[in-house]
Amino acid sequence: MKRIVAVLLSFMMIVTFAGCTNTKAETTKSEATGKVVTDSLGRQVEVPAEIDSVGSLGVMRLLTYMDAVDLVKGGTDMDNVQQLTRPYTLVNPNFASIAQIGQGGSGGIVPFDEEIIKLAPDVIFVVSDYTQADELQAKTGIPVVAVASPGLFDGKMSASIDIIGQVLGKEDRAKEVNEFMDAAQKDLNDRTKDIPEASRISVYNGALNFKGKHGFDGTSGNYGPFVAINANNVVDQTGQKTAFTVDLEQVLAWNPEIIFLNPENMDLVNEQYAQNPDFFSSLKAVQNNKVYTQLAYNNNYTNIEIALADAYYAGTVIYPDKFKDINIEKKTDEIFEFLLGEKLYSKYVAAGQGFGPLTIGK
Repeated sequence: MKRIVAVLLSFMMIVTFAGCTNTKAETTKSEATGKVVTDSLGRQVEVPAEIDSVGSLGVMRLLTYMDAVDLVKGGTDMDNVQQLTRPYTLVNPNFASIAQIGQGGSGGIVPFDEEIIKLAPDVIFVVSDYTQADELQAKTGIPVVAVASPGLFDGKMSASIDIIGQVLGKEDRAKEVNEFMDAAQKDLNDRTKDIPEASRISVYNGALNFKGKHGFDGTSGNYGPFVAINANNVVDQTGQKTAFTVDLEQVLAWNPEIIFLNPENMDLVNEQYAQNPDFFSSLKAVQNNKVYTQLAYNNNYTNIEIALADAYYAGTVIYPDKFKDINIEKKTDEIFEFLLGEKLYSKYVAAGQGFGPLTIGK
C-alpha cells in the first residue's frame, strides 16, 4: 500500500512540475513576443518585441534621424518625391519606390487602409496630430504608435525620439540623437544668453513658407532659430507665436537693423520690390546691405537639421564675435551628416540657396 501511495505522489509531483514549467515557458514566450510602449497621445500600445518592417505616416524624417530607414516599407506621397526643402528625401532616394500607404502634406494625414493591410508592417508610426490612431489600429489590426512632430527646441523631440527607440529597440541611437540636440541647444544659448538686452541688435525674418510660399511680409513670431540664440526678433512685439502675414508699414516702423529672408522665395520679394521700391529703400537694413539668408525648414513638418543650421548662421551674422569659431559650411554639413547620414550643404549652394548676403530687387 505504501508503495502505491509513493508512486502516486511521485506522479503528482511530475505533473505539477510539468505544469509549472509549461506556465513559465508560456509567460516567457509572451514576454518575448511583445512589449507595451506609451506614445505621444498617452496611448498604451503593444508592439512586437522584434520589428522587421515599419509603415510611416508623417514620421519618415525622425526615422531617418534614428537610422531606421532600412525597416521602412511604406510612407506617404510626401516621402516619394525628392526635394531640397525635405532633405531626408535626398538621402533616401529609394523612398521614390516604396509603397504609398497614405497622403501627407498640409491637408493632414489620410491613411490608405487597404494598402496598409496589404503591406502588413509590424508597426505603423503616425504623427500625433492625426487623432484617429485607435480607429486606424482597429481597422488594420496593426499596432499604431503616434509620435509628436517636433520643432526646433520646442520640447517635443526628445520624447518622440525615445518612443521610436523603445519601439525599434534602438535606445542607443535615441540617446545619441538627444544628446546631440541637447549639446547644440546649450552651445547656442551659452554663446548668447549673457548679451544685455540693450545690446541686442533688432532683426526681422521674412519670405517664409507656411501654407504655401510668401513674400517679404510672410514672417513669424517665436521663430525657432532666433529663439535659440536669444535674438531680438521685432516680430515678437506682436505677441504672435506662429507664422503670419504682417503689414509692411509695421516692418518699416520697426526698421530692423538686420533682415533675414528665405532665398527660395526671393522671386516674390522682388515682385514686391518692383511694386513698391520706396518701401524697401527706406529700410536701414537694405541701405546698409544687412540682408541675409535663412533656409526654409518647414516642409512636411519641421526639418530640424535645417532649422538648427539656420540658428548657427543667424548667430554668425548677428553676433559675429560670439560665433567667430563657426565655419557655417562645415557646421551645416556636420549637422546634416549626424542627423541624415550625408553632407548636403553643397546641394543648397548649387541651387542658389546657400548661406550668405542677399540683394533685394536683383
